[in-house]
Amino acid sequence: MAATYNQPYRKRYHTLSDCRREHVKKSLIKHWQLYLIVIPPSLFFIIFKYYPMLNAVLAFKDYNVTKGIWGSPWVGFKHFQLFFENPLFWTLIKNTLLISGYLLLAGFPIPILLALALNEIRNGKFKRFVQLVSFAPYFISTVVMVSIIMLFLAPRLGFVNVAMNHMGMDSINFLGQPGMFRSIYVWSDIWQTAGYSAVIFLAALAGVDPSLYEAAKVDGASRFQKIRHIDLPGILPTITIIFILNVGSVMSLGFEKIYLLQNPLNKMNSEIIATYVYQIGLLNANYSFATAVGLFNSCINLILLVVVNRVAKRLSNTSIW
Repeated sequence: MAATYNQPYRKRYHTLSDCRREHVKKSLIKHWQLYLIVIPPSLFFIIFKYYPMLNAVLAFKDYNVTKGIWGSPWVGFKHFQLFFENPLFWTLIKNTLLISGYLLLAGFPIPILLALALNEIRNGKFKRFVQLVSFAPYFISTVVMVSIIMLFLAPRLGFVNVAMNHMGMDSINFLGQPGMFRSIYVWSDIWQTAGYSAVIFLAALAGVDPSLYEAAKVDGASRFQKIRHIDLPGILPTITIIFILNVGSVMSLGFEKIYLLQNPLNKMNSEIIATYVYQIGLLNANYSFATAVGLFNSCINLILLVVVNRVAKRLSNTSIW
């Protein structure tokens, strides 16, 4: 009885399986151009993103060049413990969070305001000029940007200090003042990236239904009322997604610009996790320690990303997943 009962089920199962395979085969043949386009980016992520993640095991080993990554002895959480017990640990965490938080709070709203302002400009030539002026600094390399900052803020011949001297004020060594380092880094970064970041919000504003503006015009709404009741609600999902991604990379503050602006006078406020790992982990060839700190950073970013994403989903019903 059991054999008679299960036989049709097995036959039907194989038939459905064959149908699925046939459907996949037809889909591949029909849409082969799309699958061909997907192959290069997929290979890129597999080779340069996912495969290197296997080497994160280096954080739990005492790396030996002759033995290789997989042949090196296991040491468990030794390198994590060394980092947590380091006297500079809390200083590095504090500096990283303060600079990242400052950049997030000051730099996140400015591209939104810039996009809203550009969206209200009706003169096409002036609008393109403002977009060019605000967008162009993004293409300046980090080394050139740091050189510009140093030339402008030089104690003797810098443009800022020369202007201050003409107004009867004394020269200031801006990069030698630890308390000024964060502001110099953040506001120069905002100047360089605000125009590029505003493009995303301009694209979102382009998708707002034009009939809403027409209805607001008929009702006699002012420009600020249109921005408040049409533009901001229209781009709110985009704002939420960008904010989640920014919070998820709080601990991943790049070291290039900070390292180039760093000097012994401002190091107490400019030394962050990335620069410390570069100097101690990489320059001293302590690759296991550098990997452990990098993995710690990634875990913190992942936790922040998941938490903020969940909060955003509950409050606005908008999230990454």
